[in-house]
Amino acid sequence: MKFGSLPIATLVASIILAPAQTAYSEDSDAETKALDSTATQWSFQFAYQTMPDYFNDDIGNDQTRPDGATDYVQLRIVAPLSFENFTILPRVTLRHYENSQGQSGMGNTEVFGLIIPKKWDWGTGRFGIGPLITTPGDKEVARDEWGYGLATALVNAKGKWFYGVLLTQSWRSVDPAALSPGTSDTNPLGIAPFLNYRLGSGWYIGNGDMVIQYDWDSEKWKVPIGVRLGKVLVKEKGSWNFYFEYQTTAVYDSWKGPAVENSYRFNVTYTMPGL
Repeated sequence: MKFGSLPIATLVASIILAPAQTAYSEDSDAETKALDSTATQWSFQFAYQTMPDYFNDDIGNDQTRPDGATDYVQLRIVAPLSFENFTILPRVTLRHYENSQGQSGMGNTEVFGLIIPKKWDWGTGRFGIGPLITTPGDKEVARDEWGYGLATALVNAKGKWFYGVLLTQSWRSVDPAALSPGTSDTNPLGIAPFLNYRLGSGWYIGNGDMVIQYDWDSEKWKVPIGVRLGKVLVKEKGSWNFYFEYQTTAVYDSWKGPAVENSYRFNVTYTMPGL
């Protein structure tokens, strides 16, 4: 039997499957947003990272490469501000460090506001740039001074892939996990590329929170490499993102600061639409 030019079976199937396909599309979009730190939504992240092993090779002048922090707890909050022609994504990152000397305290709190004009948002991705500020931390584990700089991000999604890069450059307030304070006010350039592939049913795999660093003074590189396995749970009012990440340092021979040998991170993030 036909209804117009469509067989009844086809018509019934389309009616039954349409809501399911819409729900799948919405879940897929929510999963992508849960992976996207530049999406216009609130984000609350809690992470614990432990770095039990560092490379202790010879770095010249009879010196052994120093260890960095042994672990830290991180809280990160993103609170979007939407306007007619642009969006501002203020992001605050707080970390509490511990080191091998048994000292602990707050690191340099990082605050930046990513500014994304509407014309720089093409639906599947966006580009933004904004100011970066770091506040003084406890002198046992961080720099007791202010820092300032810029941050910029470019992200895009295509099919099951989500990828992009975050660049940060600041002056003063040297990160204790990067280099010991020197004579220069310029911190290393941070290049954080990320690549995630959605496996299905909320599972995904990616390269993790790897920050490549370039030191302007010595003109040397430090390049980490890692892998992340995560699971996104889409709920009615928001999404949960759970992941485990392993990381080591691939390039560090000419780097004078700490180079982690084994690092493990456990993370939970809750995201929800903008208020």
